[in-house]
Amino acid sequence: MNLRFLPITLAISAAFAGSAQAQNLMSLFETARGFDATYKAAQYQYTANLSKGEQARAVLLPTVGLSGNLNRTEVDLIAASQTAKSQSMAATINATQPLYRPANAATYEQGMRQLALASIQLKAAEQDLMVRLSQAYFDVLISRESLDFVKAQKLAVAEQLAAAKRNFEVGTSTITDSREAQARYDLVLAQEIAADNDLRIKRMALNQLVGLNNIEPKSLSRMAKLSAPESSSIDQWVKQSSEFNPAVLQSRASLDIAKLEIKKAEAGNKPTLDLVAGFTPTRYKNGKGLNTSQVDTNSNSISLAFNMPLFTGYATQNRIKETVALEDKARADLDAAERNVAQATRTAFFGLQSGIGQVNALQAAEASSQSALDANKLGYQVGVRINIDVLNSQSQLFQTKRDLAKARYDVLLGQLKLRQAAGTLTETDLASINALLNP
Repeated sequence: MNLRFLPITLAISAAFAGSAQAQNLMSLFETARGFDATYKAAQYQYTANLSKGEQARAVLLPTVGLSGNLNRTEVDLIAASQTAKSQSMAATINATQPLYRPANAATYEQGMRQLALASIQLKAAEQDLMVRLSQAYFDVLISRESLDFVKAQKLAVAEQLAAAKRNFEVGTSTITDSREAQARYDLVLAQEIAADNDLRIKRMALNQLVGLNNIEPKSLSRMAKLSAPESSSIDQWVKQSSEFNPAVLQSRASLDIAKLEIKKAEAGNKPTLDLVAGFTPTRYKNGKGLNTSQVDTNSNSISLAFNMPLFTGYATQNRIKETVALEDKARADLDAAERNVAQATRTAFFGLQSGIGQVNALQAAEASSQSALDANKLGYQVGVRINIDVLNSQSQLFQTKRDLAKARYDVLLGQLKLRQAAGTLTETDLASINALLNP
């Protein structure tokens, strides 16, 4: 780079850095809850399900209706050569209160199950948003640190390339050292381009999730301690998943609804009983109609309406068979959900344990790689090592650093996925991970 343009370049970089928004995981989660389309769709569905559940209460409450009519009558009296006219108005208020309707009772219970199901579905959507946001957040951090490591490696290789050229000029090394260093430098340049593009893509994914631009996630503190699962027993985690995982809870609610559907179908063979009340005021023009019997009246009625189905063309019997089969399907779906969730929980548990082991191993490998690089540099200076040995040691060290950085973030994401599989993931868990980020 031309040094004359260095101040301008630094100024431009500072301007872009100033526009970047450094935010932690919790603040972005609050933003995502108000922007993410998938989560907002779940919220709207939750509101719709609440209204649908409340509709079930209506079948237990009375229904009231109002009707009215206006009549005008003209009668030609031929013998008297006269025309008699009459005008009347009537209004009717009818109220019906179900007293015994088994199908309505089952419908009401189904509505209550729908309310519980709506809450479960919203909780599942919130947990999914936590994991998706954390995945996008950590992807940016992994890509950013990978780019930083590639840049550091490029600087180290450039120094080694310059040293090889100087040694060749003074005759203490061969042209092979310079060409090997140049080849490694060109390779690192290609890696830098790929890493920079990957970071750009990961940033766009995070921006799209939260609806902000120029987000600069806070990285994980180097002093952060990664913990293993609270319970060392995988059976305990599987038990929790069978009790709290939203997929299992949804399947159980669906099974309960299917059982109630059988009750509704069986109600087709049972009688119904309603209480019916009515009030009808009738008013005539001038208080009377065409004859003396047509006068203003108030009619009140109350009755019991009983209905007993005797034959429905086998519709009820076949409906019962259908609902029984659907109950069996719901029970099979519940078994499948429990097995899948248990498998997912075990996978997440072992993955987290493996991730913590990898972090420990990579930390040891990082120290060993640094020692190996220092030894190769010293050996190259005294002439017992060649340039390619130093380059290989540098490549191994920075690759180990990248793997370690990724493994640390994978452990954090694994903690969230394990709790999601167990159905116990909450904002508190997200906040505990957020506390491990640099302030």
